Amino acid sequence: MAVAITLQQYLDRLGVDYEVVAHPYADTGLDTAERAHIPPDKLAKSIMLEDEGGYLMAVCSASRRIKLGDLYREINRRLEFANEAELADVLGDCALGAVPPVGELYGVDVVVDMELFMQPDVYFEAGDHEELIHVSAENFQILMSGAEHASFSKPA
Repeated sequence: MAVAITLQQYLDRLGVDYEVVAHPYADTGLDTAERAHIPPDKLAKSIMLEDEGGYLMAVCSASRRIKLGDLYREINRRLEFANEAELADVLGDCALGAVPPVGELYGVDVVVDMELFMQPDVYFEAGDHEELIHVSAENFQILMSGAEHASFSKPA
């Protein structure tokens, strides 16, 4: 699999400069960072959550964990981890567990942990388990301009 076509078209349409970084297959964010030889603080991971209002994509660095209680206090939604089996229809051309943090491509609201905005550049999944997208902090902010910003993670 390669970069998700939906993502590639979106990045090109926005005029976002990006680099595709190939790495050996990895399942988790920390494994991906290690195999791609990048700091886990710079790798944005997307976690799909849900409540009665629908899905929400929470984005934080691979070196951190979501604190659902903090997220509830920030956005007033009682979320739980989404059922992965149900996500295949929602996420279309992305492999489960390799979802880019651009939820608007899939009709999903996004909340980004403030800690990610402190990075000089950011990497994120390209839609498969073998490639990442690398963008500058400025371009990451452009991609996340429609997302909520909150503080909801702790070191892993």
